[in-house]
Amino acid sequence: MIMKKLLLLCFPCAAMLAGAEKPNVVFILADDMSRDTWGAYGGKECKTPNIDRLAKDGARFDRAYCSVAMCAPFRQELYSGRSPWRTGTLPNHSKSVAGTKSVVHYLKPLGYRVALLGKSHVGPNECYPFEKLGDVSKRVDANPETLARARSFLDDCKKSDNPFCLFIGSHDSHAPFTTGDPSAYDAKKLSVPPYWVDTPQLREEMVKYYAEITNFDNLVGMMRKELEKRKLWENTIFMVCSEQGTQLPFAKWTCYDNGLRTGFVMRWAGVTRPGSVIEDLVSTTDVTPTLVEAAGGTLKPGACDGMSFLPLLKGQSLEKTRKYVFGAFTNCRIIDNRDRVYPIRSIRDRQFSLIYNPNHSAITSNVSLSQALQMIKSEEVGSKSLNLAASWVPRAKKDNRAKALVHKLHHRPEYELYDLSKDPYELENKANDPKHEKTLARLKKALQAKLSKLGDPDPIATEKSLVGSGGGKKKKPSKKKG
Repeated sequence: MIMKKLLLLCFPCAAMLAGAEKPNVVFILADDMSRDTWGAYGGKECKTPNIDRLAKDGARFDRAYCSVAMCAPFRQELYSGRSPWRTGTLPNHSKSVAGTKSVVHYLKPLGYRVALLGKSHVGPNECYPFEKLGDVSKRVDANPETLARARSFLDDCKKSDNPFCLFIGSHDSHAPFTTGDPSAYDAKKLSVPPYWVDTPQLREEMVKYYAEITNFDNLVGMMRKELEKRKLWENTIFMVCSEQGTQLPFAKWTCYDNGLRTGFVMRWAGVTRPGSVIEDLVSTTDVTPTLVEAAGGTLKPGACDGMSFLPLLKGQSLEKTRKYVFGAFTNCRIIDNRDRVYPIRSIRDRQFSLIYNPNHSAITSNVSLSQALQMIKSEEVGSKSLNLAASWVPRAKKDNRAKALVHKLHHRPEYELYDLSKDPYELENKANDPKHEKTLARLKKALQAKLSKLGDPDPIATEKSLVGSGGGKKKKPSKKKG
């Protein structure tokens, strides 16, 4: 089942005027950052002035989703434009199957230098042959080093007279939190979202987490100033993305909205309309096709699973509107839980999310929840201090709301149905509500049809096949689009 000769037909598209200067691209990617912390998405406490300014100057995507809320699957989906089912990257720390093509393969023939600076977490190299500018430190603020390397790259591109596409992968907001200025936040004054239990440990983590988000925002502002100073700003597509949600509970490692829904703002002078909000469902797989079209190229049908959202930036409608976005999670290859089988699958439209937990009688967990699970089982953790999730467990004995959230850490029903228009934090499961019977049936049918098309009709069997395997190296790419 090999899709052969997924080659790019490199000729100008109709949108590119003959002789027009090709746009440059700068894409800045955070690391485990929930979008609701940004002011552009309604965050009121975390300081993100540069991201918020960018949203005002350009476009904000309100329903942008990834397929898997983990780093390696997210990034390979972003760079390839292909779903993780197709690249063989459903688990974290996985590598794409042989034959996977990426944005590098598509932009280089158009004259671009395509570089990656900072965090990578993709492979193998033949699938993602970026011009590597090197990783940066997580132990200290990497912004100055990132900026210096970016400057050098920009200077070199100017000398060679090449348009460029630069991806910058920050480590900010990935635990452990080590950068930024925690003194900018007062733990006692922070508002705790309703999907978390308010404990001193949580507030302490929120302060450090917010500090790293602001440090990331500083990088966004620094790169913008650099482009403006070099008179590149007006011909650069400038994109900022939050990646998947935070490592704090109910985001990363789940199929909840806080995990799969990504923050995404961008500006392209003369194309994006200032302050515009794109409400269409958009997938991470759409970024590569959009960049290729913007650069004047055309992808052969089937090369990517996504589609260009360039018309949306111009205020136009897509020829084919996306009705659903799909999500997945696999518990294997996560620290402390490498052999636990607990797959999750999800489907969303513009109003509802349906989450399917086929192994619901078992438990789900990850490294951040292991101590809480130990406490629930034995109520003892030795001399260890309580981490964030574990600090919720004692509260569960006194508070019914805390009890429900602690239970939700590791136990999920077979189906979870949420009305995002009324319940954006997915706290009220409507799967057993007779008023939503038709909606539940419709989404279940559409999800199962999609999983069958992807060769994943039995997620438990899929996950068992992944436990202990070495990734996607031996698998062949699926013919089926994601």
